[in-house]
Order: sequence, then structure tokens, then C-alpha cells
Amino acid sequence: MTFAGDIAGANTVRRKRAVLRHLLEQAVEQKVFTSNPLDGLKWNPPKAVTVVDPRTVVNPAQARDLLDAVPKVGRKRGARLKALFASVYYAALRPEEAADLRVKNRTLPESGGGLLLLEQARPQSTKRWTDSQQTHESRRLKHRAEKETREIPIPPTLVAILREHIEEYGTAKDGRLFRTSTGGSYSSSAYSYVWQEARKLALTPARAASSLAARPYDLRHAAVSLWLNAGVPAPEVAKRAGHSVDVLLRVYAKCMDGQQDHINGKINDALI
Repeated sequence: MTFAGDIAGANTVRRKRAVLRHLLEQAVEQKVFTSNPLDGLKWNPPKAVTVVDPRTVVNPAQARDLLDAVPKVGRKRGARLKALFASVYYAALRPEEAADLRVKNRTLPESGGGLLLLEQARPQSTKRWTDSQQTHESRRLKHRAEKETREIPIPPTLVAILREHIEEYGTAKDGRLFRTSTGGSYSSSAYSYVWQEARKLALTPARAASSLAARPYDLRHAAVSLWLNAGVPAPEVAKRAGHSVDVLLRVYAKCMDGQQDHINGKINDALI
């Protein structure tokens, strides 16, 4: 149960149970308990949703409309965040990866495609859980070893948006591309608010009330789904998105629209 009395999500239940088990195992090691009480408890954990809901995935036209609406939100905040959201969509970045993107991590030629080199992410946490006592702190990439990087080729559209952003707003003192007017990092609540307002401007009332692109993170899902449906080999998509191939195909299994006839045709050709 949550603090509000609602039923907690399956992932939340699993995570909290894992933390409790770890604490109890420490208690056993310190001789507080003779055994872990959870070992004798018969309980089947709830099944967590591990696939992307295709109803959340926008098509390219919808994505462009949403990105065009972002600068219209607020006096300055929306305009400063358009390039961040564009990076999530066109490069399939996690929002925390976009938050730590620096001027040294990009190759943005005057024409053609470019390249992003991800080195770290900048997730939001509480001050007591960071070494710097700040809410945002640079850390290694998710599911990656310390100092491991990830290269992502980007299309000319994103190159142009990033070049325009840098020309208009410059960078933070540490080289970060996306910062507040005072040089800080945007909180998840701040950019989520901008995103929700942009949805109201770009989508019909019915779609704005739906789960379509309900979160900025859904732009990443849309990007990966687009790559897969465009026929990009799964290993290459996984490499760019920072997934394993196994996780990629399992998570995005329901978003690979338009592939069944093509696959059936291949099978039929092989049977001839």
C-alpha cells in the first residue's frame, strides 16, 4: 500500500521487498536474527509490467507538433527545454542522460548528421543521498561500468536544434547544455510541468487526456520504436539506446507495428 492508501505498483512492491530482505540479511550477519524471517514466508510477488504500452508512443508528426509547442510554454522555460526534449526523442536519451550532456560530448557539423558521446547521467535525488549534498549529481550511465561511454549518431534535425540552442543560451560553467537561467539543473517536476502544458497545446483534448506521450520519457520509447519499425537491426538499436538486445526486444515487443506481414512473407519465401 502507498501512503495514500492505494495499492502500490508491482515494481514498487518488488523494490521495497528487496530492500527489506537486504536489511534482514544484514541483521542476520550481525547476529540480531538467527535466520532471515522472509525465508519462511510463502508469497508470490506481483507481476510487473515490463513492456512499453504502444498507446504511449507518438508518431513522428505528433512528436514534431509536441516539440514545436514546448517553446510556447511560459516566458522562457519552455524555450530553454525544447532541445532537451528533442534529444530524448531524436537520440533516445534518458532524461537524466540529456541533463548531463555537455558541449564536449557533441559533434554538430554545419550540415548532415552528428554524434553524441554519452559519458555520464545526472539523475535527481535527495540531498542526503548525494556526495555533493545537491539534488543533482553526475553518475555513471545506467547499466554501464564506471567511465564506460555510449555513442549515438543523431539526425540533421537534432543537430540543427542543438546548434540553435547553444547559440541562443550558451552552456553552464561546467559545459552542460541544458541549465536554468541561474545555471542549475531542471527538476523533474519543472520539465514535467512544461511537458504537460505542451501536450495541451499540441494534442486534441481527448489525446491530451490519454496516455499518449504522457511523460517526457515516452519520447525515448517513441524513438526506439521508430528505429525498430524502420528496420534498424536490433543489436544496433540496443547499442544506441543503452539496452541489451534481450531487454530491447522484450520491452518493445508490442511496439513493432507493421512487421507481421513482412515477417510472414519471409517465412513463406523460405518454405518455397
